[in-house]
Amino acid sequence: MNEEEIKKEKNDTTLTEGTTNETVSEEIVPVSQKEKEKKDIKYYLKEYIFPIGIQCLIIYLFLQCVAFLTVVPTGSMIPTVEPHSIIVATRMYSPEKTVKRGDIVLFKSEEMGNILFKRCIGLPGERVDITKSGQIFINDAPLNEYYVKNTQAQEPQSFEIPEDCYFFLGDNRSGSFDARNWQQPYISKDKLVGEARFTLWPIKNFGVLK
Repeated sequence: MNEEEIKKEKNDTTLTEGTTNETVSEEIVPVSQKEKEKKDIKYYLKEYIFPIGIQCLIIYLFLQCVAFLTVVPTGSMIPTVEPHSIIVATRMYSPEKTVKRGDIVLFKSEEMGNILFKRCIGLPGERVDITKSGQIFINDAPLNEYYVKNTQAQEPQSFEIPEDCYFFLGDNRSGSFDARNWQQPYISKDKLVGEARFTLWPIKNFGVLK
């Protein structure tokens, strides 16, 4: 092999190596991009998807087991709660332990075929008397109702509340269809579903219910 042939072979070898290196270099780029894409996906899953999913699950469980939102359809609880107010209520599991006189309670009414929103006035075993002027007595003791603004004259009424039952009236006495008017004035404890706690809307009434 003469000197010119040797130089030509060296040149061919150099060209082949350069081509090979260039090819290898081109093949590394997409591999690096895939790894970056995988890291980006893991980052978004860790920083956004998983936290949002966990928060949604917590909110769902909270609304299913602890509390719920409800809209008050009528003005029977004026001035405490206005019509179409959005209320947060806690779910009720042991009414005999939690319900107190004056609590605002949501309960299922078979007579009305709906969930109603009223204030607890009488507890199991009590006697409730309503005078002609609208004054209420519990076992002969007058009841102070600071939340009632609209009273009305009526025929005197007396109610003997059975055990495991409750007696409910609306705060808007002149505009509430409640235990005074129902054919079945007593609500069994197993019909109680929640206690109203908080007004979300309207904003002007935002706050804890009393």
